[in-house]
Amino acid sequence: MVHKYVLYAAVPISVVVAIGLIRKWRSSKWGKCLTNTCLRGKTFLITGANSGIGLETARALVKRKARIIFACRDLENAKKAIAEIRKEQPNGGEMIPMHLDLASFDSIEKFVEVVKAGFHKIDVLINNAGVAVPLNLDLKTKEGFEIHFGVNHLGHFYLTNLLLDLLKRATPSRVVIISSTLHESGKINFDDLNHKTEIAEAQSGKKKSRHNPGYNDSKLMNVYFARGLADRLRGSGIDVNVCCPGFTYTNLFRYSVKWYHYLIFSPVALFFMRSASQGAQTVIFCASDPSIEGKSGKFYRDCTEYASKHQFSKEVESRLWTVSEELVKQRKPL
Repeated sequence: MVHKYVLYAAVPISVVVAIGLIRKWRSSKWGKCLTNTCLRGKTFLITGANSGIGLETARALVKRKARIIFACRDLENAKKAIAEIRKEQPNGGEMIPMHLDLASFDSIEKFVEVVKAGFHKIDVLINNAGVAVPLNLDLKTKEGFEIHFGVNHLGHFYLTNLLLDLLKRATPSRVVIISSTLHESGKINFDDLNHKTEIAEAQSGKKKSRHNPGYNDSKLMNVYFARGLADRLRGSGIDVNVCCPGFTYTNLFRYSVKWYHYLIFSPVALFFMRSASQGAQTVIFCASDPSIEGKSGKFYRDCTEYASKHQFSKEVESRLWTVSEELVKQRKPL
């Protein structure tokens, strides 16, 4: 007869093993970049490379001998991230920390000046950095744009256009734009791109702080930007693609997701939440896999093409591009 204490121990152990097997099965569906091509001589520029998905992307590319420009708002954190990778990979590719604040057009311009002075070409630009801030905080960029619109869209829009010359010198080259499937619930209100109405509602308590249309809308703008840029660069040798890392554990939502939320939703997290390394796989795939060279204007998730549920409009795409150009030139919000 089995002793009752053995049964008491067997039940929780069985549960842990079952959860582990289920998570392993789920993670096998998330996709992994299997390409291990040597990238020596290629220069990758990653915004927000000091943490999360950006850091794991940099770590994987350095292992493949690529040169990485860490374009980060916090230069000290960038240097710490580089030291961490170098300790792990003493023979990996070169890493260069550079200051870039996407919430400032002046910072973007100064950054591009330094990059152009030090580098003849950029092989791959990875627009990874982003913010997710509760709307009730009403944060703005240096020029006065709502923070999600200003950083996640306008900042990368301006940066990318200023770096096109370096990308053209490296052809075949790539632009990888990080978005999310949350773009499917986004909308673009040209009458209120700075979300003044929704910020007022959030501050008055009419909307929950965790409900963040500003972030979702900016992710939709990322996809429209990728599609518009791909059309404009067709035949130039520069591929432009957009990808979703999946539901990933990073510090992106640190303002709205508290520690106790992870405890409450831990069962869901165990089955659905990816590590930063797992979330970076599709980014690495889009940035380095030779099988997609020549493909442009695509959306990737789990290292494969993804069919968005959003009904895209060429009219909206064209209007967003025109409005973005004008706002960058005028340097002030509507």
